[in-house]
Amino acid sequence: MLTIYPENQAERDNYKLLIGSIIPRPTAFITTQSHAGVVNAAPFSYFNVVTADPPMISVSIQRKQGDYKDTSRNIIETGEFVVHISDEDYIEAINQTAANLPANQSELDLARLTTVPSVKLKVPGIAEAKIRMECVLERAIELGGTPSSPTCDLIIGRVICFHIEDDLYENGRIDAEKLKPVSRLAGNNYSKLGEIFAIARPE
Repeated sequence: MLTIYPENQAERDNYKLLIGSIIPRPTAFITTQSHAGVVNAAPFSYFNVVTADPPMISVSIQRKQGDYKDTSRNIIETGEFVVHISDEDYIEAINQTAANLPANQSELDLARLTTVPSVKLKVPGIAEAKIRMECVLERAIELGGTPSSPTCDLIIGRVICFHIEDDLYENGRIDAEKLKPVSRLAGNNYSKLGEIFAIARPE
């Protein structure tokens, strides 16, 4: 078995080990809105649940040469964002939103996605998503790099409203096979849900 010390290799090499090992990763498709009213949309695979009481999610947004990405800047400035669960039916459009566009240009035009008003936020959601969560910023934590030059922003969001397609919801549970979630692997690779199996937890 190989033994590798992170300090002995480049950041990019550590990145490849992380994204190749921690798989599959759920992918959050996030919409935000700038003070100027421009709606930004982008996918992020450093995404997970934090707690259910109250419901919170986390997403780590990497910086570009020390600068905020549009998503993290908008979240920190406005305190609002919408998280959508990526699925097979619109993953191609989601991928289009990963393009590097100026902050004053919306990725939604490029991806031809449809906005839908949120109930509690100014930030719109995406109609094509089967699940979306309206979130408010609970905490933004600068991490990585040095104190004066962090490399990412860990965003903790509190979910204040769930929107779930009727067909997916039954007795408080989500039907994963109908959701058809898509997860991220390494490089350009994604993964579908695949085989589902159950293992009972020990008492």
